[in-house]
Amino acid sequence: MAKIWVVVQQREGQLPRISWEAVAAAQKLAAHLGGGKPEAFVLGAGIGLAAAEVAKADLAAVHVADDEALRTYTPGGTIGVLAAAIRAGRPDYVIFPHTYQSVDFVPRLAQETESGLLPEVTGFAAGDGGLVWTRPILGGKLQSKVKVKGEGTVLVSVQSGAFPADGVIKGEAPLQPLAVDPAGLRADREILGYEEVAGEKVDLTKADFIVAAGRGVGGADKMGPLEELAKVLGAEIAASRPVIDGGWLPRDRQIGSSGQTVAPRLYVAVGISGAIQHLVGMKGSSVIVAINKDPGAPIFSVAQYGIVGDLHEVVPALTAAIQAAKG
Repeated sequence: MAKIWVVVQQREGQLPRISWEAVAAAQKLAAHLGGGKPEAFVLGAGIGLAAAEVAKADLAAVHVADDEALRTYTPGGTIGVLAAAIRAGRPDYVIFPHTYQSVDFVPRLAQETESGLLPEVTGFAAGDGGLVWTRPILGGKLQSKVKVKGEGTVLVSVQSGAFPADGVIKGEAPLQPLAVDPAGLRADREILGYEEVAGEKVDLTKADFIVAAGRGVGGADKMGPLEELAKVLGAEIAASRPVIDGGWLPRDRQIGSSGQTVAPRLYVAVGISGAIQHLVGMKGSSVIVAINKDPGAPIFSVAQYGIVGDLHEVVPALTAAIQAAKG
């Protein structure tokens, strides 16, 4: 039975959705490789509540490294704790959410522990001679299938939306303190502080509902009906790259390989053809509704619901129907 670990990221005691996606990926992998339960690791200071939340998942254990030296993330501190744990525990796979933070330290952790590295995976399946992993290459234009060569621990980061957070199996896991050796924590970086994104910008990764505009909308002056639809849904407005390049919406609203990767509960794609660069940024959405006049548009290949028609007629009608249903 394979030994699967998952490292859960938190900030100020809050667990982002992608951390739960990593837990879901670890549970799925453990079930595939023999049915055992994965073990989770939470690092930080004053993280009791966050660790307790993680312990509500069906896990073998939640290891908690709670130390003042870990209050602020640094790659040296994180590597110091995890490298020691990996050397002692020798897991088969360690799962991480694919974030700016994991991109910063996981490759160094792989080098430190002489582990294999599989970044930004989107799935796995049984194959001849072992697991076959899927991950995007060339900016998401292609999906590659890879196998891990050799033996030992493999560090895997999972792409946002690839393993829905709703797939986490609930349970009750014991909390176990993880000893932190101060001598192993290298202060390789001084964090001067954090700056939140400006007030006019939005983090679309936190949105449960998104209405996204494509070039088919026709122009910035025709965005009104989409904004009304978003209002009745309680959704955020987003867009494909041509809309952003055209200046209809600000850059922080872009979805796709050169924008944000999202996995909302509902994604309404309006006038979006569905180029691969856009699909990689939203295909992990729980429910996708596509509205396009072209029945052959690629967006329909990933949509659960498709409406072929003039969006300027469909969107107002849809908004009116939702308003009527809400009373």
